[in-house]
Amino acid sequence: MNEKFFDLKKEKQDRMINAALKIFAMNGYGHASTDDIVKEAGISKGLLFHYFLSKLGLYSFIYDYSVRYMVLELSTGVSSRETDYFELLGQIKMAELQVMKNYPYMLQFLNKGKEENVSEALIETEEKRSVLPKKYTEIMERADLEKFKQDTDIGLLTKMIDYTMGGLMREQFLNDSFQPEIYFGEIKQYLEMVKKLSYK
Repeated sequence: MNEKFFDLKKEKQDRMINAALKIFAMNGYGHASTDDIVKEAGISKGLLFHYFLSKLGLYSFIYDYSVRYMVLELSTGVSSRETDYFELLGQIKMAELQVMKNYPYMLQFLNKGKEENVSEALIETEEKRSVLPKKYTEIMERADLEKFKQDTDIGLLTKMIDYTMGGLMREQFLNDSFQPEIYFGEIKQYLEMVKKLSYK
């Protein structure tokens, strides 16, 4: 990419980033159109390629930017002293909420990236793909699991919570009604309910 991209005003940078995040999140790399991205961003195709050279160059930048941004928010937003499983999840979700205030489609983009099957996109982002999962694992490894009832399957519980949260987000985006604060409020209710059912 052309480093002069960072000389642009932040508003224009974010407009281009958000447009790319949205189109890639909705369509995946293979079906995403640079025509749709420039239309969404309100810029010319020539300007897009001036900074990113190609669709692959743009995808690679967006992926790297998203991973770095998420890791930064998780590092500052989740307390290193917290050990309660549900509090850690709540803090993770709050960090994600902060991300979505600036980049509404970033989480969806990263989730869509897990399903990516176009080889050039996979090869281009291969080194970065393990960074975020490692960060989430590092945070959740701090959780004190002694508070759970003896027969609780933590792995199954975590998967259930992940599916629930992902489903809530997809539902709101599909209805074109996504509001991060409402989403976070619903998630807090779910976490509180599951906590009461799971702890001793």
